[in-house]
Order: sequence, then C-alpha cells, then structure tokens
Amino acid sequence: MTRLTIIQLVVLVAGTIFAWGNFIKEFVAWRNKKSCEAGCAPGVNPFKTPCFYGALVFAIALVLHLLIIWTFNEWASGFWPWAI
Repeated sequence: MTRLTIIQLVVLVAGTIFAWGNFIKEFVAWRNKKSCEAGCAPGVNPFKTPCFYGALVFAIALVLHLLIIWTFNEWASGFWPWAI
C-alpha cells in the first residue's frame, strides 16, 4: 500500500470511531432521558442529528475504501504481480 492509501485508511478509521462514539454517547443519553450537552443536538432523537449521518458517511467511505483496495490488489496481482 502506498503512503497516501495508509493515510486515507487511518483518517477513515479514526473518523469512523470518533463519529460512532459521539453517536453512541448521544443515543445513551437520549435513552436515559438525559441531555447530552457535548453532542450535536441536545435532547433530540439521535437518529435525526448530523452526528448520525456523519457516522454513516464515514462508515460507508471506510467500507468503499477497503473494497477498492482489495479489488485493486486482486486485479493487480493477477495481471501485474509487480504492481502490489
């Protein structure tokens, strides 16, 4: 993997963990009928907040990144073994 690919992977993994961590913190506070002051929108259903949609986007981007890398590696190893 190239340096850029590794940087992309690290950023996507860190962003996904951070986004889902914020969403889970909001969800737990919402389920316990408490206000989460550090979240995106205190007191609102967490599935309707930007944190949830951001977590989904980061997770989808991470999955797509991994699929593209794995597909390229399989394709390159069959045609150009030196390209891996």
